[in-house]
Amino acid sequence: MTAVTAESARPPRQPARQPARPPARRPARPPRHLADLTPDERDRWAGELGLARMRTRQVARHYFARLEAGAQAMTDLPADGRDRLVGQLLPELLTEVAKRAADGGSTVKTLYRLFDSATLETVLMAYPGRVTLCVSSQAGCGMACPFCATGRMGLRRNLSAAEIVEQVRLGARAAAAGECGPNVPRRLANVVFMGMGEPLANYRAVVRAARAIAAAPPDGFGLSARHLTVSTCGLAPAIGRLAGEGLALRLAVSLHAPDDEARDRLVPINRRYGVRATVEAAWRYFQATGRRVSIEYALIRDINDQGWRASMLADLLSRHGTGWVHVNPIPLNPVPGSEWTASRAAVQAEFVRRLEDAGLSVTLRDTRGQEIDGACGQLAAREVGN
Repeated sequence: MTAVTAESARPPRQPARQPARPPARRPARPPRHLADLTPDERDRWAGELGLARMRTRQVARHYFARLEAGAQAMTDLPADGRDRLVGQLLPELLTEVAKRAADGGSTVKTLYRLFDSATLETVLMAYPGRVTLCVSSQAGCGMACPFCATGRMGLRRNLSAAEIVEQVRLGARAAAAGECGPNVPRRLANVVFMGMGEPLANYRAVVRAARAIAAAPPDGFGLSARHLTVSTCGLAPAIGRLAGEGLALRLAVSLHAPDDEARDRLVPINRRYGVRATVEAAWRYFQATGRRVSIEYALIRDINDQGWRASMLADLLSRHGTGWVHVNPIPLNPVPGSEWTASRAAVQAEFVRRLEDAGLSVTLRDTRGQEIDGACGQLAAREVGN
């Protein structure tokens, strides 16, 4: 029989209690803005705020039809409480940090800071007879494409629908003010979701923003969905979902390689949705919408610009004929300090020739804004160290 000692008679020691962990804090959201909401939702919001529905409609008319967001311009609102009303419905979302012009003033890149110090970029580009705005859908990007400045930053967060729409309002105002030069149109003709981020990874906000951009004033800017382009690096299921939205947006697929070996390296999401799955999703989008798909192909020296890869790309895209697709080879806009650089001019020409010989429609895109950190994400990285 074991003797009971004073030591053994003590109750077993309980583990020290750990302090309770505070609940995980949700990231702060942008303030609610009129452009986040559909017209019906705006009416309901007016009721929540104790306003007549006509007030939200008046503010929407100023915002979408007149591109105004300041209370001082909204003289049809009651002077008493006008500032408070407009501040409630149109809280400031974007603050300009830097603006750079290039290409003789026809390219204007703007860096904005958001409410939480995240940043985004837009690029306003004038071409003969039209002005195009490139907008961002995310602060940063989670796709990690190694040749892309934004991909190197990582993803900070998704943008709200209103943060996307506000980029368009500000870009349209800049175009109307003649910021791209005196001899170009003053009206925005096209909006392309080709800035920072992967649009289809922020699906709900991007689709909601696209509807607002396309809706007739005072519900939106009245820019036809046929003049809106959504770019993706290949989220195949989301492409299928987009085809069913009834918007008939233009779709651009950033393919960058015709084979999985090269594309796995250049576009990491390819390990989930391979080249063939991505191209098939694009083909089905064309079938559903009747909208010809653009294939974006960054030409990177000695990486994906070989002639045999051009022929492989032509074979891949021609499986469903050639009328459904347009190819945009793009000389890479190099990121400082990167091993990646643009293809030689002769290599670019041979790449285009092989595609054209296969019967494909091809446009070698010009590279804009190299002297102003033109590639998406470069200005943010340089100005604020993101």
